[in-house]
Amino acid sequence: MKLGTSNSELATSVWPHRWAVMLVCAVFPLLWVGGLVTTTQAGMAVPDWPSTYGYNLFLYPWTTWIFGPWDLMVEHSHRLLGALAGMLTIALCASIWMVDSRRSMRWLSAAALVAVIGQGTLGGLRVWFDDRLVAMIHGCFGPAFFALCVGIAVLTSHKWLSETRPAVHQQAAKLQRLAMLTTLLAYVQLVLGALMRHVPVGADPSVFSAALSFHLLMAAVLLVHVGLVLLRVVRHHGDEAALRRPAVALAVLMCLQLVLGSATWVVNYGWPYWLDGYAWAAAYLVETNSFVQTHVTTAHVAAGSLILATALIVAMRSCRLLAAEP
Repeated sequence: MKLGTSNSELATSVWPHRWAVMLVCAVFPLLWVGGLVTTTQAGMAVPDWPSTYGYNLFLYPWTTWIFGPWDLMVEHSHRLLGALAGMLTIALCASIWMVDSRRSMRWLSAAALVAVIGQGTLGGLRVWFDDRLVAMIHGCFGPAFFALCVGIAVLTSHKWLSETRPAVHQQAAKLQRLAMLTTLLAYVQLVLGALMRHVPVGADPSVFSAALSFHLLMAAVLLVHVGLVLLRVVRHHGDEAALRRPAVALAVLMCLQLVLGSATWVVNYGWPYWLDGYAWAAAYLVETNSFVQTHVTTAHVAAGSLILATALIVAMRSCRLLAAEP
Protein backbone atom coordinates (compact mmCIF):
# COMPACT_ATOMS: atom_id res chain seq x y z
CA MET A 1 0.00 0.00 0.00
CA LYS A 2 1.29 3.45 -0.88
CA LEU A 3 2.03 5.89 1.89
CA GLY A 4 -0.23 8.53 0.44
CA THR A 5 -3.39 6.63 1.20
CA SER A 6 -6.55 8.22 2.52
CA ASN A 7 -8.36 7.24 5.70
CA SER A 8 -10.84 5.11 3.78
CA GLU A 9 -8.00 3.24 2.08
CA LEU A 10 -6.15 2.81 5.34
CA ALA A 11 -9.21 1.18 6.82
CA THR A 12 -8.79 -1.73 4.38
CA SER A 13 -5.41 -2.60 5.95
CA VAL A 14 -6.45 -4.60 8.99
CA TRP A 15 -3.03 -5.70 10.24
CA PRO A 16 -2.09 -2.67 12.35
CA HIS A 17 -5.39 -2.98 14.20
CA ARG A 18 -5.02 -6.75 14.52
CA TRP A 19 -1.55 -6.41 16.01
CA ALA A 20 -2.82 -3.69 18.36
CA VAL A 21 -5.69 -5.88 19.56
CA MET A 22 -3.36 -8.85 20.07
CA LEU A 23 -1.01 -6.61 22.04
CA VAL A 24 -3.86 -5.41 24.27
CA CYS A 25 -4.92 -9.03 24.84
CA ALA A 26 -1.35 -9.91 25.85
CA VAL A 27 -0.69 -6.91 28.08
CA PHE A 28 -3.77 -7.34 30.28
CA PRO A 29 -2.77 -10.85 31.44
CA LEU A 30 0.73 -9.44 31.91
CA LEU A 31 -0.72 -6.85 34.30
CA TRP A 32 -2.68 -9.55 36.12
CA VAL A 33 0.35 -11.80 36.59
CA GLY A 34 2.45 -8.78 37.52
CA GLY A 35 -0.12 -8.00 40.19
CA LEU A 36 0.22 -11.58 41.45
CA VAL A 37 3.99 -11.10 41.65
CA THR A 38 3.50 -8.12 43.96
CA THR A 39 0.67 -9.68 45.95
CA THR A 40 2.59 -12.88 46.64
CA GLN A 41 5.93 -11.05 46.98
CA ALA A 42 7.43 -13.26 44.28
CA GLY A 43 9.56 -10.56 42.70
CA MET A 44 12.82 -12.21 43.75
CA ALA A 45 11.76 -15.82 43.09
CA VAL A 46 14.20 -15.67 40.16
CA PRO A 47 17.31 -13.82 41.40
CA ASP A 48 18.97 -13.21 38.01
CA TRP A 49 17.97 -11.24 34.90
CA PRO A 50 17.64 -11.46 31.89
CA SER A 51 18.47 -15.13 32.40
CA THR A 52 16.47 -17.48 34.63
CA TYR A 53 18.78 -19.37 36.96
CA GLY A 54 21.42 -19.18 34.24
CA TYR A 55 19.10 -20.44 31.49
CA ASN A 56 17.94 -18.50 28.48
CA LEU A 57 14.47 -17.14 29.26
CA PHE A 58 12.81 -19.31 26.61
CA LEU A 59 14.87 -22.43 27.32
CA TYR A 60 14.24 -22.73 31.04
CA PRO A 61 12.84 -26.27 31.64
CA TRP A 62 9.07 -25.97 31.52
CA THR A 63 8.55 -28.77 34.05
CA THR A 64 10.58 -26.81 36.59
CA TRP A 65 8.56 -23.62 36.48
CA ILE A 66 5.10 -25.12 35.86
CA PHE A 67 5.36 -27.82 38.54
CA GLY A 68 7.77 -25.95 40.77
CA PRO A 69 7.07 -23.46 43.58
CA TRP A 70 4.16 -21.08 43.04
CA ASP A 71 6.28 -17.92 43.28
CA LEU A 72 8.70 -19.26 40.67
CA MET A 73 5.86 -20.05 38.27
CA VAL A 74 4.33 -16.60 38.73
CA GLU A 75 7.60 -14.71 38.25
CA HIS A 76 8.76 -16.71 35.23
CA SER A 77 5.29 -16.49 33.64
CA HIS A 78 5.46 -12.72 34.09
CA ARG A 79 8.76 -12.63 32.24
CA LEU A 80 7.46 -14.78 29.38
CA LEU A 81 4.36 -12.61 28.99
CA GLY A 82 6.59 -9.53 29.01
CA ALA A 83 8.68 -11.01 26.19
CA LEU A 84 5.50 -11.78 24.24
CA ALA A 85 4.32 -8.21 24.68
CA GLY A 86 7.67 -6.96 23.43
CA MET A 87 7.54 -9.09 20.28
CA LEU A 88 3.95 -8.02 19.55
CA THR A 89 4.95 -4.37 20.00
CA ILE A 90 7.73 -4.83 17.44
CA ALA A 91 5.24 -6.35 14.99
CA LEU A 92 2.76 -3.53 15.63
CA CYS A 93 5.39 -0.85 15.10
CA ALA A 94 6.60 -2.46 11.87
CA SER A 95 3.09 -2.82 10.45
CA ILE A 96 2.20 0.80 11.21
CA TRP A 97 5.38 2.11 9.60
CA MET A 98 4.69 -0.03 6.53
CA VAL A 99 1.06 0.85 5.82
CA ASP A 100 0.01 3.88 7.88
CA SER A 101 0.86 7.25 6.39
CA ARG A 102 -0.07 9.22 9.51
CA ARG A 103 3.15 10.60 10.97
CA SER A 104 1.62 10.80 14.43
CA MET A 105 0.79 7.09 14.36
CA ARG A 106 4.31 6.18 13.33
CA TRP A 107 5.83 8.08 16.20
CA LEU A 108 3.19 6.78 18.60
CA SER A 109 4.05 3.21 17.66
CA ALA A 110 7.73 4.04 18.12
CA ALA A 111 6.88 5.44 21.55
CA ALA A 112 5.13 2.17 22.39
CA LEU A 113 8.27 0.27 21.40
CA VAL A 114 10.46 2.51 23.58
CA ALA A 115 7.95 2.13 26.41
CA VAL A 116 7.91 -1.66 26.34
CA ILE A 117 11.72 -1.74 26.29
CA GLY A 118 11.80 0.69 29.20
CA GLN A 119 9.26 -1.36 31.14
CA GLY A 120 11.27 -4.52 30.62
CA THR A 121 14.40 -2.72 31.76
CA LEU A 122 12.63 -1.49 34.90
CA GLY A 123 11.62 -5.07 35.65
CA GLY A 124 15.23 -6.15 35.30
CA LEU A 125 16.50 -3.34 37.52
CA ARG A 126 13.94 -4.34 40.11
CA VAL A 127 15.59 -7.79 40.21
CA TRP A 128 19.16 -6.50 40.10
CA PHE A 129 18.75 -4.05 42.96
CA ASP A 130 15.80 -5.70 44.79
CA ASP A 131 14.47 -2.18 45.27
CA ARG A 132 10.91 -1.39 46.40
CA LEU A 133 10.88 2.03 44.71
CA VAL A 134 11.84 0.56 41.33
CA ALA A 135 9.13 -2.08 41.81
CA MET A 136 6.54 0.65 42.45
CA ILE A 137 7.60 2.63 39.36
CA HIS A 138 7.45 -0.59 37.34
CA GLY A 139 3.95 -1.22 38.67
CA CYS A 140 2.76 2.32 37.87
CA PHE A 141 4.18 2.26 34.34
CA GLY A 142 2.40 -0.99 33.41
CA PRO A 143 -1.16 0.45 33.35
CA ALA A 144 0.10 3.50 31.43
CA PHE A 145 1.55 1.20 28.76
CA PHE A 146 -1.71 -0.76 28.68
CA ALA A 147 -3.63 2.47 28.11
CA LEU A 148 -1.21 3.40 25.31
CA CYS A 149 -1.85 0.05 23.63
CA VAL A 150 -5.60 0.52 23.93
CA GLY A 151 -5.26 4.01 22.46
CA ILE A 152 -3.35 2.65 19.46
CA ALA A 153 -6.03 -0.02 18.97
CA VAL A 154 -8.67 2.73 18.89
CA LEU A 155 -6.65 4.86 16.47
CA THR A 156 -6.18 1.95 14.05
CA SER A 157 -9.80 0.75 14.22
CA HIS A 158 -12.16 0.87 11.24
CA LYS A 159 -14.55 3.15 13.15
CA TRP A 160 -11.84 5.74 13.74
CA LEU A 161 -10.47 5.65 10.20
CA SER A 162 -13.84 5.69 8.46
CA GLU A 163 -15.22 8.64 10.41
CA THR A 164 -14.96 11.68 8.15
CA ARG A 165 -16.79 14.53 9.88
CA PRO A 166 -17.60 14.79 13.60
CA ALA A 167 -21.10 15.79 14.65
CA VAL A 168 -21.35 19.34 15.98
CA HIS A 169 -22.90 19.47 19.44
CA GLN A 170 -23.06 22.24 21.99
CA GLN A 171 -22.26 19.82 24.85
CA ALA A 172 -19.28 18.22 23.10
CA ALA A 173 -16.55 20.27 24.76
CA LYS A 174 -17.92 19.59 28.26
CA LEU A 175 -17.97 15.84 27.68
CA GLN A 176 -14.47 15.87 26.20
CA ARG A 177 -13.02 17.78 29.16
CA LEU A 178 -14.86 15.59 31.65
CA ALA A 179 -13.74 12.34 30.00
CA MET A 180 -10.12 13.44 29.81
CA LEU A 181 -10.13 14.52 33.45
CA THR A 182 -11.71 11.19 34.44
CA THR A 183 -8.92 9.35 32.62
CA LEU A 184 -6.31 11.37 34.50
CA LEU A 185 -8.02 10.71 37.83
CA ALA A 186 -8.18 6.98 37.07
CA TYR A 187 -4.42 6.92 36.61
CA VAL A 188 -3.80 8.96 39.78
CA GLN A 189 -5.92 6.42 41.63
CA LEU A 190 -3.75 3.61 40.27
CA VAL A 191 -0.63 5.39 41.50
CA LEU A 192 -2.16 5.84 44.96
CA GLY A 193 -3.01 2.14 45.01
CA ALA A 194 0.58 1.30 44.09
CA LEU A 195 1.81 3.46 46.97
CA MET A 196 -0.37 1.46 49.35
CA ARG A 197 0.88 -1.88 48.02
CA HIS A 198 4.54 -0.88 48.30
CA VAL A 199 4.57 0.67 51.77
CA PRO A 200 7.55 -0.96 53.56
CA VAL A 201 6.66 -3.45 56.30
CA GLY A 202 8.62 -1.48 58.87
CA ALA A 203 7.15 1.90 57.95
CA ASP A 204 5.23 4.01 60.45
CA PRO A 205 1.52 3.07 60.46
CA SER A 206 0.63 6.68 59.69
CA VAL A 207 2.20 6.28 56.23
CA PHE A 208 -0.21 3.49 55.33
CA SER A 209 -3.13 5.38 56.89
CA ALA A 210 -2.35 8.47 54.82
CA ALA A 211 -2.06 6.44 51.60
CA LEU A 212 -5.35 4.67 52.38
CA SER A 213 -7.12 7.96 53.09
CA PHE A 214 -6.02 9.48 49.79
CA HIS A 215 -6.94 6.26 47.97
CA LEU A 216 -10.47 6.29 49.41
CA LEU A 217 -10.89 10.00 48.73
CA MET A 218 -9.81 9.58 45.11
CA ALA A 219 -12.18 6.61 44.76
CA ALA A 220 -15.08 8.87 45.77
CA VAL A 221 -13.98 11.60 43.36
CA LEU A 222 -13.55 9.10 40.54
CA LEU A 223 -16.97 7.58 41.23
CA VAL A 224 -18.58 11.00 40.88
CA HIS A 225 -16.73 11.68 37.63
CA VAL A 226 -17.67 8.32 36.13
CA GLY A 227 -21.30 8.96 37.04
CA LEU A 228 -21.16 12.39 35.41
CA VAL A 229 -19.62 10.93 32.24
CA LEU A 230 -22.38 8.32 32.01
CA LEU A 231 -25.09 10.89 32.70
CA ARG A 232 -23.79 13.31 30.09
CA VAL A 233 -23.36 10.61 27.44
CA VAL A 234 -26.82 9.12 28.00
CA ARG A 235 -28.54 12.50 28.19
CA HIS A 236 -26.86 14.24 25.24
CA HIS A 237 -25.28 11.52 23.08
CA GLY A 238 -27.32 8.40 23.82
CA ASP A 239 -27.91 7.70 20.14
CA GLU A 240 -24.17 7.28 19.53
CA ALA A 241 -23.44 3.63 20.39
CA ALA A 242 -19.67 4.13 20.09
CA LEU A 243 -19.89 6.49 23.08
CA ARG A 244 -22.76 4.95 25.00
CA ARG A 245 -21.32 1.44 25.24
CA PRO A 246 -17.92 2.34 26.71
CA ALA A 247 -19.56 4.86 29.06
CA VAL A 248 -21.89 2.16 30.40
CA ALA A 249 -18.96 -0.27 30.61
CA LEU A 250 -17.00 2.36 32.56
CA ALA A 251 -19.82 2.72 35.10
CA VAL A 252 -20.16 -1.06 35.48
CA LEU A 253 -16.40 -1.44 35.98
CA MET A 254 -16.43 1.31 38.59
CA CYS A 255 -19.19 -0.43 40.56
CA LEU A 256 -17.31 -3.73 40.28
CA GLN A 257 -14.14 -2.01 41.46
CA LEU A 258 -15.87 -0.73 44.59
CA VAL A 259 -16.96 -4.29 45.40
CA LEU A 260 -13.46 -5.62 44.73
CA GLY A 261 -11.92 -2.86 46.82
CA SER A 262 -14.14 -3.74 49.79
CA ALA A 263 -13.40 -7.45 49.30
CA THR A 264 -9.66 -6.70 49.14
CA TRP A 265 -9.82 -5.02 52.52
CA VAL A 266 -11.74 -7.94 54.05
CA VAL A 267 -9.44 -10.69 52.73
CA ASN A 268 -6.34 -8.76 53.84
CA TYR A 269 -7.42 -7.14 57.13
CA GLY A 270 -10.73 -8.73 58.11
CA TRP A 271 -14.18 -7.24 58.54
CA PRO A 272 -14.45 -3.66 59.88
CA TYR A 273 -14.41 -3.37 63.67
CA TRP A 274 -18.02 -2.17 63.80
CA LEU A 275 -19.11 -5.60 62.54
CA ASP A 276 -17.32 -7.49 65.33
CA GLY A 277 -20.61 -7.92 67.13
CA TYR A 278 -21.79 -10.39 64.50
CA ALA A 279 -20.67 -13.99 64.88
CA TRP A 280 -19.94 -14.47 61.17
CA ALA A 281 -17.64 -11.43 61.18
CA ALA A 282 -15.90 -12.20 64.46
CA ALA A 283 -15.15 -15.77 63.38
CA TYR A 284 -13.54 -14.71 60.10
CA LEU A 285 -9.83 -15.48 59.84
CA VAL A 286 -7.46 -13.82 57.36
CA GLU A 287 -5.37 -16.41 55.50
CA THR A 288 -2.15 -14.88 54.23
CA ASN A 289 -1.33 -15.74 50.61
CA SER A 290 -4.46 -17.87 50.28
CA PHE A 291 -5.98 -18.33 46.82
CA VAL A 292 -8.87 -16.00 47.63
CA GLN A 293 -6.66 -13.30 49.12
CA THR A 294 -4.14 -13.18 46.27
CA HIS A 295 -6.68 -13.33 43.45
CA VAL A 296 -9.19 -10.87 44.92
CA THR A 297 -6.40 -8.36 45.56
CA THR A 298 -4.97 -8.85 42.08
CA ALA A 299 -8.41 -8.55 40.50
CA HIS A 300 -8.81 -5.18 42.22
CA VAL A 301 -5.50 -4.02 40.73
CA ALA A 302 -6.36 -5.32 37.24
CA ALA A 303 -9.81 -3.72 37.28
CA GLY A 304 -8.15 -0.35 37.88
CA SER A 305 -6.28 -0.73 34.59
CA LEU A 306 -9.53 -1.59 32.80
CA ILE A 307 -11.15 1.55 34.20
CA LEU A 308 -8.22 3.64 32.96
CA ALA A 309 -8.39 2.11 29.47
CA THR A 310 -12.18 2.44 29.22
CA ALA A 311 -12.11 6.07 30.33
CA LEU A 312 -9.48 6.70 27.67
CA ILE A 313 -11.71 5.13 25.02
CA VAL A 314 -14.58 7.43 26.01
CA ALA A 315 -12.29 10.46 25.88
CA MET A 316 -10.81 9.56 22.49
CA ARG A 317 -14.12 8.74 20.87
CA SER A 318 -15.73 11.90 22.20
CA CYS A 319 -12.97 13.90 20.52
CA ARG A 320 -13.31 11.99 17.28
CA LEU A 321 -17.09 11.76 16.97
CA LEU A 322 -18.09 15.15 18.40
CA ALA A 323 -17.13 18.71 17.65
CA ALA A 324 -17.96 21.74 19.77
CA GLU A 325 -20.06 24.52 18.30
CA PRO A 326 -18.02 27.51 17.13
